[in-house]
Amino acid sequence: MTRRIVRTITQLAALTALTIVVVYFLDNQFRVLPSAIHNVMPAHHPGLVITDITVTSCSHINLFSSCKLDANVWHRVEKDLYLRSGWVSSAYVHVKRKKEEELLADDKVLVDISVGRLDPSNGQKGEADERWESRPAGLWIKRSAKRHASDSQDAITAVDVLFGADAVDPRDRWSMVGTPLLLDTSGEVQEARLSVRRGKPSSPPKVIPRIDGNGKFKIMQVADLHLSTGTGHCRDEQPVGLNGGKCEADPRTLEFVSRLLDEEKPDLIILSGDQVNGETAPDAQSAIFKYAELFVERKIPYASIFGNHDDEGSLPRAQQMDLVEALPYSLSLAGPEDIDGVGNYYVEVLARGGSKHSALTIYLLDTHAYSPDEHSFKGYDWLKKNQINWFKETAQDLKKAHQGYTHIHMDLAFIHIPLPEYNDEALPRKGAWREGVTAPGFNSGFRDALVEEGVVLVSCGHDHANEYCALSSNENDNPALWMCYAGGAGFGGYGGYGGYHRRIRFFDIDMNEARITTYKRIEYGDTEHRVDEQIIVEGGRAISLQE
Repeated sequence: MTRRIVRTITQLAALTALTIVVVYFLDNQFRVLPSAIHNVMPAHHPGLVITDITVTSCSHINLFSSCKLDANVWHRVEKDLYLRSGWVSSAYVHVKRKKEEELLADDKVLVDISVGRLDPSNGQKGEADERWESRPAGLWIKRSAKRHASDSQDAITAVDVLFGADAVDPRDRWSMVGTPLLLDTSGEVQEARLSVRRGKPSSPPKVIPRIDGNGKFKIMQVADLHLSTGTGHCRDEQPVGLNGGKCEADPRTLEFVSRLLDEEKPDLIILSGDQVNGETAPDAQSAIFKYAELFVERKIPYASIFGNHDDEGSLPRAQQMDLVEALPYSLSLAGPEDIDGVGNYYVEVLARGGSKHSALTIYLLDTHAYSPDEHSFKGYDWLKKNQINWFKETAQDLKKAHQGYTHIHMDLAFIHIPLPEYNDEALPRKGAWREGVTAPGFNSGFRDALVEEGVVLVSCGHDHANEYCALSSNENDNPALWMCYAGGAGFGGYGGYGGYHRRIRFFDIDMNEARITTYKRIEYGDTEHRVDEQIIVEGGRAISLQE
């Protein structure tokens, strides 16, 4: 009896083992079992890997052509490689991707990409499973069937499309493929370029702005960059005829910004709207990445709001903000969903050392674009009541949180479109008023809310050739609020008022004295000196020009 039981158990064990082997054999025709994955292919970057890539082209006049592939197998990057400028053709990049745990034994993982007319191997022999393979549009790919390939930091895990000869990608672990895809296009704006991510995706570094050990903090306000897809065309450049009359807007703009980043070494960048010149940016992402790359490279935090032109291109505000929020060193936020606009938020700058207290609060609000009631109020939109209420409630709540700070706390604000109060020519001011103030026709009262909550300065962009700071006083004629213009920085936007040279405004803050000094630096001419330097805040309050 005992022997029968033992024999039965042995038979069952053998049958179970055979079943496991059969199941493994059968299952291995479709996937690698989890235990095998653990032993053979540890996942350093869990998620998707790319196994193939191709380009499809289609004709708008041929009803039988299609740019679609089987959506169950291929993922299409939803960017027409012709930027929808082709009268006849469209083209799209498609990638085949899989989760690591779903890789089959004979699956190949993409490990390199090149673009050109000739085989990148240049006649050199490589392993059979890692030779260059040709794809449409001059695309060459190298894949590896080695089980460790997807675990390598060289494995390509994402593919994107950017445009223009000056395209860059500031995202972590992303890099541009050097040569544009070989398409039938004319002009560098239409040059479609691939960007690839290798290895594990990572979250952008979280940066908390802080007053330095000497009690100083410098803000660089960059207004109206007006960047394009591609290098762009200059408008109203000064001086005329420089460099043989050749002026590429974006390279010249970015070179200007780069120079001041290196010379001034700001602690925080405020981008106050119209970073993207919508009408010349059929791919807004490519334009956004160009300015972000400057700050990411130097590890400088930056915060942005939108102007009236940013979303006139390929992406609405919400999608642009999603993109910007995810970039390294970005402090930008969409803000509350239940109030008007995208980009109503604040940035806290902490006190020196290891303090957890805020020394500065910087409010950023979306001033929208064009008037929703052109019949009654022509021109531009205005800050809405729910935005102003949000600002006041937030400011009052933060005042309670700031009570633990033993020095003078200061509040600043940045917007794109100027407030109606900027129109008062009687206000004392320093700097040039070159063009009409294009403020909203309706006054929603944001200036008064700023004064009530103790904000000492507000600065805007929008009117490129205006570059003054004007002092607004309260009812008893005491200085209450400085209202500044940054001046336009970008050559892609207009500047044709009185020989205007592009410029950038700085706010040099000394928390030891609760003092704010502002000045501008210009792109051409007296480039080494500060222009219109003035102290506008002393002891935490706005002061007049005479003090």
